[in-house]
This record gives sequence, C-alpha cells and structure tokens, in this order.
Amino acid sequence: MFDQILDLVKEHLGNNTEVTQGIPADKLDEVHNEIATHVTNGLASQAVAQGGVGGLLSNLQNVLTSGSPVTNAIEGGLVGSLASKFGLSPLITGAIAASLPGLIQKFANKANDPNDSSLTADSITKSLPGAGSSGLGGLLNMIK
Repeated sequence: MFDQILDLVKEHLGNNTEVTQGIPADKLDEVHNEIATHVTNGLASQAVAQGGVGGLLSNLQNVLTSGSPVTNAIEGGLVGSLASKFGLSPLITGAIAASLPGLIQKFANKANDPNDSSLTADSITKSLPGAGSSGLGGLLNMIK
C-alpha cells in the first residue's frame, strides 16, 4: 500500500507547481516519503475507527469536503512534521494540507476501481501492521 500511496503523492503534488517550487529539489523525495508515511499511517488508524477497510473505503468517497475525519487525522501531524523536519514555510505546508482531500480521493478511487487490481481492500488489509491471522490486519479481515 505504501508504494501505491507514494506514487499517488508524487503524481498529485507533481501537478501542483505551487507546492513543488516551494520544496528544495534535494528534499523532494524525502518530503514525498514523509507525506506518504503520514497518509499510510493515517489510513491504517482510520481503518480501525471506521470498522475495517471496507468501512474506510466507503467513507473515503466523501473526503473532498474539508473537515473529514480522515483528512484531519493525517493533516494534524503532517503539517508540523514537514515544517520541523524540512523547514517548509506555512504557505507550502498549507498548500500540501489543502491537497490532501484530493490525494485521498485518488486513493479511494484507485482502491474501489474494479478494473485496477494494484490496490484492493484485501491488499490494504494485508499491508496493515499485524496482517495475518492475528493483530490489526487479521482483526480487520474478520470485520469486513
């Protein structure tokens, strides 16, 4: 799941010149990785809160509105992390935060697309910490 999210981050932010111009070129890969890590961790924690991956994916269809619990959960730690680790300005971190709903929407569309097998509810569940018969991944498998 992380690799698919990282690819979506690179694609989504790559299309936003305001953001890419504000990130030093030598830090771009690190910033992409940081964003993908926060998104991955945020989605994993929200999967539990939403009653499993199925509930999460169904709720992700509505994240384009600001104030979504999923977006808020990711945004909170991400903005501070980008500012402290990379010295990004509030203008850039704000633009990245503003792009999160669109990024999450792309993730949801990809995961819910029956013609795209690169990201599915099963692959998401298996990529969560503790995947298998026990732990978080196993629990979510039983819930969905």
